[in-house]
Amino acid sequence: QVQLVESGGGSVQPGGSARLACVASGRTFSSDAMGWLREGPTKYREFVAGISWSGTITEYSDSVKGRFTISRDNTKNTVYLQMNNLKPEDTADYYCATARNIPQLRENPDYWGQGTPVTVSS
Repeated sequence: QVQLVESGGGSVQPGGSARLACVASGRTFSSDAMGWLREGPTKYREFVAGISWSGTITEYSDSVKGRFTISRDNTKNTVYLQMNNLKPEDTADYYCATARNIPQLRENPDYWGQGTPVTVSS
């Protein structure tokens, strides 16, 4: 059974940093793209960042580009999201997801995690 388990969410002050991690289990994901989407107060789920299976290609939404960094460790079946200079509008539930490639990750991932909340507030 495939499982994606996120960790690292919590409350952060504006300008602060947080690091999310997602461990995948049930099979190897070393051939899959992995990434993060988020769902804020509007309940619209938006793409945040994606990384190719090799780690050589990364994509970000315009709203987080330059502040967030995605990385992965295929030996640990884990993807990370380093979030710096956090803003109140980054407040959301963050979901880990996998797909065959980043375009599919943006639109229709194969697997989702249960989500981890990030709240940015003073």
